[in-house]
Amino acid sequence: MALTIPAVRAVEGGPVSYYKDVRPVLQTACHGCHQPAKAKGSYVMTDFAALVKGGEDDGAAVVPGNPDGSALVVNIRPGKDGKCEMPKNGDPLKAAEVALIERWIREGAKDDTPTNAVARHSPERPPVYSRPPSIDALAWSPDGQWLAVTGFHEVLLHRVDGSGEPKRLIGLSERLTSLRFSPDGAFLAAAGGLPARMGEVQIWEVATGGLKLSWPATFDTVYGVSWAPDSGRFAFGCASDKSVRAVDMGTAKQVLFMAGHDDWVLDTVFSLKGDHVISCGRDMSAKLTELATERFVDNLTSITPGALKGGLAAIARHPVREEILVGGADGVPQIYRVFREVQRRIGDNSNLIRKYPAMEGRIWAVDYSADGKRVLAASSLDGKGSLMVGRAEFDSALPDQIKGIYGKVSTDRSADENKAVEAWQTGGAEVLKQLTVDGGLYAARFSADGKTIAAAGQSGKVMLLRSEDLGVIREFVPVPITATGSGAGR
Repeated sequence: MALTIPAVRAVEGGPVSYYKDVRPVLQTACHGCHQPAKAKGSYVMTDFAALVKGGEDDGAAVVPGNPDGSALVVNIRPGKDGKCEMPKNGDPLKAAEVALIERWIREGAKDDTPTNAVARHSPERPPVYSRPPSIDALAWSPDGQWLAVTGFHEVLLHRVDGSGEPKRLIGLSERLTSLRFSPDGAFLAAAGGLPARMGEVQIWEVATGGLKLSWPATFDTVYGVSWAPDSGRFAFGCASDKSVRAVDMGTAKQVLFMAGHDDWVLDTVFSLKGDHVISCGRDMSAKLTELATERFVDNLTSITPGALKGGLAAIARHPVREEILVGGADGVPQIYRVFREVQRRIGDNSNLIRKYPAMEGRIWAVDYSADGKRVLAASSLDGKGSLMVGRAEFDSALPDQIKGIYGKVSTDRSADENKAVEAWQTGGAEVLKQLTVDGGLYAARFSADGKTIAAAGQSGKVMLLRSEDLGVIREFVPVPITATGSGAGR
């Protein structure tokens, strides 16, 4: 539906604008396969001159004043059978969108792209840094060989042993908010976009550094990419329409759309079987959605005012149990049950299993160790970052006493019953180690073997820490620094 809006605006508002009307249509339907990192048919559509010139087979894609002689129009027009050449394996453009592009060409195909919106970075023109940019996300590969780190307009793949130069995966998105390796280690997913212009999930082939898939979604940055356990689908959250989406890797088709959140969706994770997606966001909730039916199932966190004090920014799933760890604005790491065992009552928070002592500031990252015995959380406040490692070895089965209390409306519980619930929810939630550093922390992850933690954020440096005592193993700046760079920051 969003794609028809530019067409309506152009018809009512005079001459067609390339930047405001045509570009959003091409961005959604075409840029995923026709960009510098993945130029099918040697055709790049993200650069205006290359868009007009065309690819290797069809000649001039855009002939100003002559839509019938423009290969772009010929390829997107449906034939008598209703099919069209482009987009390949995608849904055809709507009639209004084709008419819009034809009209723009007929009017002279003028380029009105603002100077400050022209793409400046590509694999041939990598970003140049005069100072380290802040780091929003990082990820370990399942085999422990690679550490992926966000930069400006790129992901940098570093060998964990520090050898060699990093692979620079440069795509369309200026800002990258989330990174995840697929469980089989073959792919790296990166979520982000061009703020207030485009959201995108990039799927990179780890072995080659090539772009496997660029999936544009909405007209603002997207967040919290995650993988199904079989590496066959990925999910992510959206800001502009507050939706949760999932895409099938085999067909590159969207298989989930759930718009039940009331604010930006900031993180996602799949259930153990991969049949549900759990999402969290700025609306102070974690929600459960069934993948096959695209049906919202449950609010996992309490929806009672005051139960959560602020939005949730990060979510992680226990490696062998249907439990999630969440963190957000209130600074309290909390573990919730994914599938409800007690009927919801007014004012309850009965899915809550454990909560840890509050950290300083807002939590931006949470994670489980691979054995599920420890958790971590990273937070930021007033130019300082905090990292916490907590114990997660406890029996999460719901005791009969607590189950009975949960069966009551909260206002009907006695003071002793509330104390019993509080004691159970905090029992065993022990903080093992804590670390405070200069500069907020926005990203932190356990390595696959659980022996190392990578943490990063405002300083632009990556810290590799021993998970047992948070001692520093190594620190490094993940981007190349030059005196003439343009710099980039959070």
